[in-house]
Amino acid sequence: MPSAGPAVRIRVPATSANLGPAFDSAGLALSCWDDLDVAVTGGGLDVQVSGAGAGELPTDESHLVVQAFRAACAELGWSPAGLRLTARNGIPQGRGMGSSAAAVTAGVLAAWSLCPDVAGVDDAAVLRLCSEIEGHPDNVAPCLLGGATLSWTTSTGARAARLTVDPRVAPVLFVPSGTLATHVARGLLPATVPHADAAHAAGRSALLVHALTREPALLLEGTEDRLHQAQRAPAMPESAALLTRLRDGGHAAVVSGAGPCVLTLAVLGHDEHAGDPSSAAQVRELRALTPAGWECRPLRVDHTGAVVTPAGS
Repeated sequence: MPSAGPAVRIRVPATSANLGPAFDSAGLALSCWDDLDVAVTGGGLDVQVSGAGAGELPTDESHLVVQAFRAACAELGWSPAGLRLTARNGIPQGRGMGSSAAAVTAGVLAAWSLCPDVAGVDDAAVLRLCSEIEGHPDNVAPCLLGGATLSWTTSTGARAARLTVDPRVAPVLFVPSGTLATHVARGLLPATVPHADAAHAAGRSALLVHALTREPALLLEGTEDRLHQAQRAPAMPESAALLTRLRDGGHAAVVSGAGPCVLTLAVLGHDEHAGDPSSAAQVRELRALTPAGWECRPLRVDHTGAVVTPAGS
């Protein structure tokens, strides 16, 4: 493999989309990351993957980071001779934690950061291109910007607004061993919904924003959904059963993205949020509800989003 030239290191967070009623429009960045080193070389392609997906993800041109990198290069009118990608993945694949959005964001950011013909990364252009590749912006927006985001699409492409999450909110993920393809989950959704359900979603989505940023005590009501979770339940019965059990117990639980992970937005006490969230009372209660074969992961909100630094820094 030819020697490497310009190189960058990229960290991209996991994300959870929808957050209940805000289907395809809200997302949250989580403290679980993929770390990637990307370098321009004199020729060829070298892809190395460790961590989540090692031995399963492709190491050729079909790797999603490489595809996104090539798409961004085409938009920038740049054709690097070769590429070296070293990915250390911490985000589980196919669980509803935004692994594909993280890969796309990393690839597009790498191209923007390494291209000699641009002065710097244009977040608006990166969000637009990532959303085109992904098909929607609900995961790529928090991956790129951090925190919680609201995203939408206009005639000129995707846009997003970042929200500052109340520090008492602590995401807790329940991760099963099995996976679920997004296209399978999306295929279960009806083409139309009753007006009453649409009105319910609008009201709960507005409440969700207030609960996330100002009044976490309202998260249980703010995460109530009628648009997609029950409709997708046949594809993930264990997730649906856990979701019901958590919500019946007063926990603000939702299906994470298309599933099968389940996300609970725990609320920490005033003397708890500065410390380790895993020691908080509600988090300990949630651990006790973890089904056999599942993993309970207390996390934090990633407030930074994607980070690009010189390789080796």
